Amino acid sequence: MKNYKKRYINLMLVAALALGTSCNKDFLDEELTTAYSKDYYKTEAGIQALAIGTTYQVLAAEFQREVPLTSTESGTDEFHAGGDPSNWTWNSYASGFNAFVTVSNANTVAANTNWDNLYIGIGNANQLIESATNIVSTNDAIKKTALGEGYFLRAFNYLKLVSQYGGVPLKLKTSSTVELEFTRATPQQVLEQVIADFKQAYDLLGNAGAPAKITKDAAAHYLAKSYLVRASEINDEWNSTTKTADLQQVVTLSDEVISHHPLASNFDNLWNYTAADGANEKLGELILSAQFNASALTTGGNQQHLYFLSTYDQLPQMKRNLAGGRPFSRLAPTYFVYDVFDHVNDSRFWKSFQTKSIVNNKSGSYYVNGDLGIMYVVNSSTDTRFAKTKNTDAIIYSKTGKTIPSVYVAYAADHVGLMADVRFPSLSKYMDGNRIDLSNIKGSRDITLARSADTYLMAAEAKIRLAKLGSATFADALPYINTVRSRAAYKSGENRAAYVDGSAAYTTTGQAGIPISYIPENSYYESNNIAVSTASTSLTILSISALPAEDMAVITKLGYSSDYDRMLCLVLNERTRELCGEFHRWQDLSRTKTLVARAKAYNIEAAPNIQDYHNLRPIPQTFLDGVYANGRPLTAAEKDAMQNPGY
Repeated sequence: MKNYKKRYINLMLVAALALGTSCNKDFLDEELTTAYSKDYYKTEAGIQALAIGTTYQVLAAEFQREVPLTSTESGTDEFHAGGDPSNWTWNSYASGFNAFVTVSNANTVAANTNWDNLYIGIGNANQLIESATNIVSTNDAIKKTALGEGYFLRAFNYLKLVSQYGGVPLKLKTSSTVELEFTRATPQQVLEQVIADFKQAYDLLGNAGAPAKITKDAAAHYLAKSYLVRASEINDEWNSTTKTADLQQVVTLSDEVISHHPLASNFDNLWNYTAADGANEKLGELILSAQFNASALTTGGNQQHLYFLSTYDQLPQMKRNLAGGRPFSRLAPTYFVYDVFDHVNDSRFWKSFQTKSIVNNKSGSYYVNGDLGIMYVVNSSTDTRFAKTKNTDAIIYSKTGKTIPSVYVAYAADHVGLMADVRFPSLSKYMDGNRIDLSNIKGSRDITLARSADTYLMAAEAKIRLAKLGSATFADALPYINTVRSRAAYKSGENRAAYVDGSAAYTTTGQAGIPISYIPENSYYESNNIAVSTASTSLTILSISALPAEDMAVITKLGYSSDYDRMLCLVLNERTRELCGEFHRWQDLSRTKTLVARAKAYNIEAAPNIQDYHNLRPIPQTFLDGVYANGRPLTAAEKDAMQNPGY
């Protein structure tokens, strides 16, 4: 019975790949009269409903759980394992990371979860494309918008699949029966299909409604990204004939998107979340977002506010509160993240990470709620002020004259370091004080999928690659990079200690009688040990031969010497400074084949285990066990041949 059940589950997983939303009319003898039949997709209302559901399935549903963490952030140079081990294997590449992933607890993401979800979305997109194509209608909302969305959503998921797994089965039509026989297309074939679909979407879609709607600019952005993927190192065995033209397309498309989506004036505008569907979720910089809301009728919600937080609520004088967040503590920043920023002149670290919290659970008579309770000193490696990482000396908060109960220092004489502790500055880009109570996991913030700062950096990378091919100069990349860096610099009169995140969405009176721990202040001055200043700063790079010191440190550590390697390193570093934690990193490092070197250099859990074959994920065993060839299950040898090397 157990083996039969396992086979049934495996077959159903393959059926999900084949069918998507399609079904066999004779599968059940019973007639279900309370639900829509497939005939509903022959109507305009049905097609539009399918477009809405498929958009949610493809763009938003994964953010209800931890799949984005395991597929895009774990095991990179940006993040290592936090205080909770649920998905430690995804970060460590240890022996439990294979076609099956060793389960730690109920929160562990299975090897097949991402694969299955992506193919379910593709099945729905196939149905949408077919329905919108076949219906007799002159309604542009159907023949252009819904059809364009279908092509976009199919390409979106196939771009994820080829980026994670390499060549995968191409399924471009719905089916009325269960299919069990599949072969892997080559990465070249998959990317050709992705590019063709995004081109279709670009031609069909308009530009109204961003970032809530899929637009022509969204199609252009992801079409540029697809060309960049095809031109990247992971495809160098076969991409030589398309590389120059692809990179030129990246620049042309990026310039078009940039012209329509100006950067927000201040980096913290992106994260100053005050309410669902508020102003910061409608900024012109935003190209496409996964949509969430505060309605009690919706389930799941955006749960990314849980995963990047340190366990502040276990420290003296502290208690869990709505503004502080519910700390599932899955991922912690690495020292690469701490060190890659210019902490004096670049505002982005201080606007991306929470470094101070106030007492909200006072005990004794010395502290009162509102005193500074936690501080992270993110200092430089040359700073000799501190004896211990977990500072036991009396560090006084200047505004109250009181010692701070919990202080953690990045660089201290004991060399223990923040990565040896479960305490760390929390990435605050997803903080959500708009939740209904402090234990609720449902968040209402939208997730930014594409914004023009990313587009600028794609164009910069394309220029660097064109320079290597002799069709540009490396200096041609600097205007794109410097535009992003200029926004990151401090403006004249700006308070460098100011801080804001989505915790501020809640009132200062607290929830359920529990005071909040949020303070609109960072540890800029304590970390840098400099005099107070409101002067403007500059981050402009004037020459490729004079790169910033923090970039030169990475270049030296990784052993780069050529102009190409140095400039590619610069743009990857800039992507961390600008896009840290925004679900791009694993794909960026995999496609450039820098994942192994960077993880070895900066991720303490991944370093002992990661190997070249980890540039691709394992094909899930559940899929291999369900696939047939010539009317029979695959043999062990055939499964091995279909699996990515090394797994």
